[in-house]
Amino acid sequence: MVSSQCSEARTAVGHRLRLLPTGRLKVPAPLVYWMRRFADWVDLEFQLGLIQGDGKTVVVNTGFPRDTDQLAAGWRERLGPSAVLERRPEWEPATALPAAGVDPATVDFVVITPLQIYATGNLRLFPKARICVSRRGWIEDVMAPSTPRHMPRARCISDDDFHWLLGEGRDRLLLLDDVHELLPGLVCRWAGVHHRSSLLVEVSTARGLAILSDCAFHFANVEEDISLGIAESVLEGRAVYADIRQRARHFLPLCEPLLRQRYPDGVVA
Repeated sequence: MVSSQCSEARTAVGHRLRLLPTGRLKVPAPLVYWMRRFADWVDLEFQLGLIQGDGKTVVVNTGFPRDTDQLAAGWRERLGPSAVLERRPEWEPATALPAAGVDPATVDFVVITPLQIYATGNLRLFPKARICVSRRGWIEDVMAPSTPRHMPRARCISDDDFHWLLGEGRDRLLLLDDVHELLPGLVCRWAGVHHRSSLLVEVSTARGLAILSDCAFHFANVEEDISLGIAESVLEGRAVYADIRQRARHFLPLCEPLLRQRYPDGVVA
């Protein structure tokens, strides 16, 4: 839990919050709903979070890299021919952010959850931003995994960006504690469940506390307490989902295709 000081700060600050789509993929339903709906396929819609307030701009996830051929082919090979990645030109962050009134050069912080190529594909679009990742996730997903990973490190972050963050861009990398108040009213909390680098991004808004995360893919995972299928820990999920239901006014799964039905144009606050 955050300290009372952090809780008071979140109450005092009302950030603006909007989500922008970056890609869409159809996957077998058991990847989303653990041990359920084996004959079904469901949609994922990857989201970029845009948080503005108190003179700061924060982006959550940066979208896919420009070249997705290898990634898309790998998904089709592993999941089946229906797993086709859709990425519209207007979803490219370099296009979508200016259309939403944000110059990427003015972004102060980029928060990544999880460390996967669909979230790390445009790190250098933001020339002054601090790149914020879970310290635990950076170690356990990238630098020194303690268990076998189901995908290579290059699927977490490209070789070029990895070497840049270890070299020229090392002063831009901010490793987050398990509970880290990034700004007043903006707390990043380690979640696990999906990946070791998965976070809860907790945003104080005028409409109440909003939590963005990849620890669940669809609203139903949390609202109906259905474990995520592609999870490294189902037990972590049960604890985190209960916490989200107790504290969040708005839970925003970062792969939910129905977000714009519940929040027109992706505007949460």
